[in-house]
Amino acid sequence: MIKGLLERRNEGKNAKIEEEKEMSFIDHLEELRWHFIRSLIVVSIVTIAAFFATQIVFQQIILGPSRPDFVTYKFLCQMADWLNSPILCIGKLNFKLQSRLLSGQFMMHLTSSVIMGIVVSFPYIVWELWRFIKPGLYPKEQRSARGVVFWVSLLFLLGIMFGYWVVAPLSINFLASYQLSPDILNEFDIVSYVSTLITLVLACGILFQLPVLVFFLASMGLITPQLMITYRRHSIVIILIIAAIITPPDIFSQILVAMPLQVLYEISISICRYVEKKQLKEAQISASSTQ
Repeated sequence: MIKGLLERRNEGKNAKIEEEKEMSFIDHLEELRWHFIRSLIVVSIVTIAAFFATQIVFQQIILGPSRPDFVTYKFLCQMADWLNSPILCIGKLNFKLQSRLLSGQFMMHLTSSVIMGIVVSFPYIVWELWRFIKPGLYPKEQRSARGVVFWVSLLFLLGIMFGYWVVAPLSINFLASYQLSPDILNEFDIVSYVSTLITLVLACGILFQLPVLVFFLASMGLITPQLMITYRRHSIVIILIIAAIITPPDIFSQILVAMPLQVLYEISISICRYVEKKQLKEAQISASSTQ
């Protein structure tokens, strides 16, 4: 597969510049290396900036869901007042954070800064990756994939926001409130807290790439709208299972997470229809031009 992509990159470049010498496998690796180096430089710059912006990155963003004044908890308390259901309000988080390792706080400071660097630099990373892949595509495929960097970045950002403001607070509240006995105190290590938060948020960012994945699978003819409609009921079950894995085991949280994922699935069906209609139209134009 990699070899085929590299060969197609050569074909695309030779079509534009006939006299250009065909790049060797080592040349392609060298070009990929420079794409990687530029991405790494941008990530490093953002990471360094995040490392020194401790008050914002760590105190406000990372530790935000650990405090009862977090925006999600305030919203739930407002909903509790509107619905006259006090159980929804989260006015207190029954846990304390501590660092039991000598390097614990420093490592979490460094880890959170690196993750922040990757998240903020994600659009640039995708752009560099697209610059490497694009020459290996035919002009028709390049036109079909136009705007892919924008949509991948937008969906990733929406997933990150959903994970940070919805999934992570609900999960942290449930896990922090769960007690087998009043004699057991909930004092969590900062390593456990940060790793849980990062895992939940990044998982949502990845899950929100479903429409992009469907677009490319439909473009390659691997899936059709009819197939996705046929397995719609199965998708509901799978989405509920995914929601159960990444959220606390309560119905409210699972439904809250499952709803946007199901919306993404329906959007993906529409995208699949669009790709199918576009391919059918192009096939008709091609057939009429050959007659």
